[in-house]
Amino acid sequence: MSDSPVVEVRELVKTFRIGLLRKRVEAVRGVSFKVQPGEIFGLLGPNGAGKTTTIKTLLRLIFPTRGEIRLFGQPVRRELMRRVGYMPENPYVYQYLKPLEFLDLCGRLTGIPRRERDKRSRELIERVGLGHAVDRRIGKFSKGMMQRVGLAQAILHDPELLILDEPMSGLDPIGRKEVRDLLLEQRRAGKTLMFTSHILSDVEVLCDRVVILQRGQVAAEGKLSELLRGDVAQVEIEAVGDSSLGAALGEIEGATIHQAESRLLITVPEAAKDATLRRLLDAGASVVAVRPHRRSLETLFVEDLEELEEDVEEDAQES
Repeated sequence: MSDSPVVEVRELVKTFRIGLLRKRVEAVRGVSFKVQPGEIFGLLGPNGAGKTTTIKTLLRLIFPTRGEIRLFGQPVRRELMRRVGYMPENPYVYQYLKPLEFLDLCGRLTGIPRRERDKRSRELIERVGLGHAVDRRIGKFSKGMMQRVGLAQAILHDPELLILDEPMSGLDPIGRKEVRDLLLEQRRAGKTLMFTSHILSDVEVLCDRVVILQRGQVAAEGKLSELLRGDVAQVEIEAVGDSSLGAALGEIEGATIHQAESRLLITVPEAAKDATLRRLLDAGASVVAVRPHRRSLETLFVEDLEELEEDVEEDAQES
């Protein structure tokens, strides 16, 4: 695998002209970052920070006003898009098609031979948890089911780079866990992943590095563990057991419990962690993982925004 970055963005600027008066709006202002081969990279930030605009410029769905973008060490061109899988925040799916029909269409568009695309489509429908809905039209799907279809089409042609815009949107905790596992499988297969998300627990589990955008600018960059400070506030516990496990736990103050068949996800205050673990073990459960939840991304976003505004005020005073 080449040592050059899979994605390289240098001083990216994107300006829109909107409305009858052609008002100038700067969506992205001098953003620079690199995504290295084989890593999972998070592009984070509150709504309106410029995440989706940045992704669309990478894919040439829109064109930058200024700046340079390189994929696989080369200037972006049409041929390189065959090596990229993309899942938009709101997948654009023909509502009257069934899942296998939609994936067959996507496979044909990417040039996958018929026998191979039929095999991969059926495997992926099962892998994303839609085997029960294979004969249902996509227009009848829930938001979470639409996300699963969108993820399946993104990886159908076995791309080297996966770009995913809010892949966990609309999924319950069990669904998020299943998608996290699928993305980690892709990384183990040597793929490079870049995604946006607001869900801190998913980012902590998945990302090697992150860039945080605020108002179209880079507010912070690095490993999330280095960017997040403060004590652990909550803990997410994943356990497996029989279907009566949730009922056997009883009431746990401040806890949120989600159960799907034999799998249980519990979010509890840090102070209740030990007692909850004892209850799980007493009930015959197997504890799979214990994940700390530190301060929220929203808190980090607010602090970075305040620092950015202070810098802007200082620059204005100096000028």
